[in-house]
Amino acid sequence: MKEKIEEIGKVRLDLKHYPGEDYYCDGEIEDELLDITKNYAEVEYPRIIEERKSWPVLYHLSALRENIVEWLPIDKDMKVLEVGSGCGAITGALARKAGEVTCVDLSRKRSLINAYRHMDCENVTIHVGNFQDIEPDLPCDYDYICLIGVFEYGQAYIDSETPYEDFLHIIGKHRKNNGRIVIAIENKLGLKYWAGCKEDHLGTWFSSLEDYPEGGVVRTFTREGLVKVAKKCGFSDVSVYYPYPDYKFMTSLYSDSRLPKPGELSSNLRNFDRERLQLFDEKLVFDTLIKEEQFPLFSNSYLMILGEMPKIKYAKYSNDRADAFKIKTLLTEWGSEGGTVRQIEKHPLSNEARGHIRQICHAYEQLLERFSGGKLRVNECKLKEDLTSENGDTSVIFEYLEGITLEELLDECLERDDMEKFQTLFNEYLERISYREETAITDYDLIFSNILIAEDGQWHIIDYEWTFEKAVEAKEIAFRAIYCYLLENEKRNKLNLNYILERLGVTEVEAESFRRQEMKFQKYVTGKRMSMEEIRDVINQPIYALSELQMLSPAEKQREKVQIYEDKGEGFSEEQSFFLEESSNVEYSGTERKFRLVFEGERKALRIDPCSDFCIVYLEEIRWNDKPVPLKGRSISTNGIRIGESVYAFSTQDPNITLQLAEGEQKQENVLQVTMQVTKAPEKTVAHMQKRGLF
Repeated sequence: MKEKIEEIGKVRLDLKHYPGEDYYCDGEIEDELLDITKNYAEVEYPRIIEERKSWPVLYHLSALRENIVEWLPIDKDMKVLEVGSGCGAITGALARKAGEVTCVDLSRKRSLINAYRHMDCENVTIHVGNFQDIEPDLPCDYDYICLIGVFEYGQAYIDSETPYEDFLHIIGKHRKNNGRIVIAIENKLGLKYWAGCKEDHLGTWFSSLEDYPEGGVVRTFTREGLVKVAKKCGFSDVSVYYPYPDYKFMTSLYSDSRLPKPGELSSNLRNFDRERLQLFDEKLVFDTLIKEEQFPLFSNSYLMILGEMPKIKYAKYSNDRADAFKIKTLLTEWGSEGGTVRQIEKHPLSNEARGHIRQICHAYEQLLERFSGGKLRVNECKLKEDLTSENGDTSVIFEYLEGITLEELLDECLERDDMEKFQTLFNEYLERISYREETAITDYDLIFSNILIAEDGQWHIIDYEWTFEKAVEAKEIAFRAIYCYLLENEKRNKLNLNYILERLGVTEVEAESFRRQEMKFQKYVTGKRMSMEEIRDVINQPIYALSELQMLSPAEKQREKVQIYEDKGEGFSEEQSFFLEESSNVEYSGTERKFRLVFEGERKALRIDPCSDFCIVYLEEIRWNDKPVPLKGRSISTNGIRIGESVYAFSTQDPNITLQLAEGEQKQENVLQVTMQVTKAPEKTVAHMQKRGLF
């Protein structure tokens, strides 16, 4: 077959096996992503994500997507194959690390998005077309083969009775003798599914838990199920990691050598893409599973490595910060003649963060001097800097200490209702951090999880990233520690805060001042960028708590749907109406209702019932045959009261908006497009508004 090469900047698109059309497409969102990647630099993506408030934009463009592969020990002497590269969420991370990256994807448009966002990468080639057609042309010397969110579609790639085993066999042929295959995939028994998140691929509740009764080509696996497939294919070196919260937006990566500890897993409300139930508090259940040593079974995602296990056993990413503070923390472990060696490393994730890493080593020296003669030890760290090249690594290496954190000890006290012991520990903490508090050097982040009590009883500061050259009163540091402690776990609310405030001598005015200072500090760290929690809030996918489940009865769900009435010349009737079900042309997202409908033949009028309840409606846009419908005048009428520009309040459970359609503006095929915000109003609120004469 004749070679067909398209160049986007320095990226090569190989179209030799492209069939001429994309068989897989997500519609208009891909056009939006292509426009973004063509016209905006990568540094602008965080701002765009915040402005667009869109799940697909977040999913494809968030820098956190790269975390799942960024930690892998890939260097410039290595070749990487990425199967199912899509819009290039991880391609950039691979290109920065490897000498050569080969991508394979079915979609030309998605490959164009990938190419434009990485057009400065001269080491990237993207093969567009069916994997089975492209595979015979691929070499057999890749150091890494990455299947990130791909393996679950094995049945779609391979037409056989054992598609997943056959997929691995085929992939394995292209691996170097000492190479690695990396598979990231959802756990079919992930805790989030039990707690009320919809299955990631099908968008339905409990599908994977019930072993996919709907059928289809998607299949995820348990931990043992994944390992079993790998073993059947002859892989003897099989390692499983546990990305948290999941592999898509991983912030922490655990292994069997370093599993999570109680209290660590607190970022669980991450339903960016669709509504969810909240049947229980996932953090508390995770804590139970951790204590019972069952966490691996219920991890939301897995990362399986076929080949030698890397030395890295744990990774934590702090790259949702300002560029100057973006870092990663690694736990590395390897065997030596003297036994197992462990160490903690911190590395910058941006050039701007190199100074922050160096500052940590400087902070060590300063804190060592401040606490000299006191009862707090400072965990030793050393600066390691590669000055042989402009892009050489800068890191700090910490000694690894065994012990228990002060946070864990305090939690144990609360569980036993041993408040006397809690107060004793807190008083001891306050005494130790108060040592030479007038010194112009302060570790602002002396929270309880950053203090480790070693096996010999010594108290150690194990993380002092946020050390400043100024004196801060011990009571402010201690208040912040308590404040953060209470925010992380509702079970800690049994703590008598009044005792703490009295012990610290903190007034309510001071407490409020300290809270404001904490908010300023967080904005300083994030660079005024939104956190993932804040982004989730603006995307605004609803969460239904157990107490609200009655809302989700079929009858109630029906009341929330938009109903369309058609007047074909005989007026409106129930027989000539239909409810809008969620589809590619109908979107229910929080309060937003967005739909595009096609009507064959002429209509006298259309009536839109935004829901079947008291509500307030903001009409953002109505278009008929691609022309805006004036939101004032004779063409539109409602049974509500106009309370603002394009905003209507309805004091009835049968709200409606009627569009009068002129004959001259109609075609054989007519298109209605509507975007509106529908907010349900409690009956009591409506009654109050009526009493005030607002209706």
